[in-house]
Amino acid sequence: MQELSRGARLALAQDVSQRPLQVKLAGQGLALDFACFAIGASGKLVDDRYMTFFNQASTPCGGVVLASQGSTVDGFMFRLAMLPPTVERVVITASIDGDGAMSQLAQGHVGLHGAEGEFARFAFTGQDFAHEQAVMLGEFYRRDGGWRFMAVAQGFNGGLPALVRHFGADVAQESAPAIPAPQVQAAQAAPPASSISLEKRIEAKAPQLVSLVKSAGVSLAKAGLQGHRARVCLVLDISGSMSSLYRKGLVQRFAERILALGCRFDDDGDIDVFLFGRNVHRTEPMGLSNWTGYVAKAIERHPLEGDTRYGAAMAAVRRHYFPDTDGGERRTAHAAPLPVYVMFVTDGGTSDQAVTERQLRWSSREPIFWQFMGIGKGRKSRSKRLSNFAESDFPFLEKLDDLDGRLIDNADFFSVASPDEHDDAALYDLLTTEYPAWVAQARQHGLLQEPNRVS
Repeated sequence: MQELSRGARLALAQDVSQRPLQVKLAGQGLALDFACFAIGASGKLVDDRYMTFFNQASTPCGGVVLASQGSTVDGFMFRLAMLPPTVERVVITASIDGDGAMSQLAQGHVGLHGAEGEFARFAFTGQDFAHEQAVMLGEFYRRDGGWRFMAVAQGFNGGLPALVRHFGADVAQESAPAIPAPQVQAAQAAPPASSISLEKRIEAKAPQLVSLVKSAGVSLAKAGLQGHRARVCLVLDISGSMSSLYRKGLVQRFAERILALGCRFDDDGDIDVFLFGRNVHRTEPMGLSNWTGYVAKAIERHPLEGDTRYGAAMAAVRRHYFPDTDGGERRTAHAAPLPVYVMFVTDGGTSDQAVTERQLRWSSREPIFWQFMGIGKGRKSRSKRLSNFAESDFPFLEKLDDLDGRLIDNADFFSVASPDEHDDAALYDLLTTEYPAWVAQARQHGLLQEPNRVS
């Protein structure tokens, strides 16, 4: 039997997805209600009949059926091959029946059972959660013509109504009697005014970004970051070796995906941008009014340079957001109302390793998170979240990922062969792998002035 950790992905053999697959669920210490949501490309229920829970025991196609032992629900029976092609993901959730918080959970697990018995298990405890009242435990999703399972374990505040609202708001209908009235009201509740305003602005100014923003929203919800607010910064390597990536438009398209993430994190629709090589250049923010051709114009103003200096770029970013230290040493914890999420892109090593290490250690006392992405040359992706490789083109970035002497772990790293290697959903999943845990640690160490709940 394979033990799965949080965020782990498991490819299902073809014969497994063709046969009945039982998912057994357990949770000790709390009374839990389990539910499944069959999700389409929009990130919403494909139909209100595809929410499977205590009051609606099966999908119309029979692909998901509630299972029980005596009078207690203990899981679901899946026949993935029977699900219609419009279903891209099936999310398994748990919510508290009554009062309480998921942190009170003694222990629990998700077990995958095939014809030969249990072949994979994902275990969790209350220590994995805080005050959440609902949790996305795991999900089945389509990939490369087959199905895969991902262990999620990310929380939602608000219990089952919050899950219904997130997955079902767009499909709730007057004729949906299966969902209890309070949950229907939650599902039909209007989104916040700021969200409506942003969506209208995106549709009006940048309709090409609508699908990206939706995809980012799905991944953020999976990571427990729905409603989370942060400032977003994109840091781009402009060393000469990046020339072909800029020329092919790959950096522009990647920047658009980060802009979409920024729209979800900060409803002003702008992200800050820094360019670095031998020198560091802060350009005008990238937003809905200037996103088209933004990168080409920035490179025209600041042509590619020799050398690569991570540390100098990090100091400039810190100086911008936290001017009190002027990018220098931080000896005590510094709090701010909003965290800063930095997307740091490079295709090579740095000539100022010692400076970079100091910057990362000093910034661990600030509410700033560094997401490093290394771009290899014709090599397969070596994200340590997706696969294990003995060697890497980016040993220094891997060292930064595990650097000692920091107040909290404030960095993550993955590598790609090209900026467009991953589809939108997979990229956003990578971008939110370690950030939720960092937010929790930043709050615990007093780096965030306001709760800024991950919900």
